[in-house]
Amino acid sequence: MKIENTGKPAAAATSGEVRNRPAKSGAETTVAGASEKVELSSMASTMQKAEAAMAQTPEVDQKRVDEIRQAITDGQFKVDANRVADGLIASVREMLGRQG
Repeated sequence: MKIENTGKPAAAATSGEVRNRPAKSGAETTVAGASEKVELSSMASTMQKAEAAMAQTPEVDQKRVDEIRQAITDGQFKVDANRVADGLIASVREMLGRQG
């Protein structure tokens, strides 16, 4: 739906009109007698541990990058086409498996 500016100002509240708005405070409203307890499953606990471990793991193995860079510079880096092809096929199979 397209909304166009008609140039007409919005109607202002008249002096006798009172609008009720919820109070804006930083604290959340609590329910009286709210003594409910929430327990997470063991899977949630495992996921939290995995996320913490992943946060500590660097995204790039700089030592390995440096080794490959040096091998390229020295002309000793060889690409195994079969290994690359197998990796691509495995990736596609994994993606297709998730879709189905």
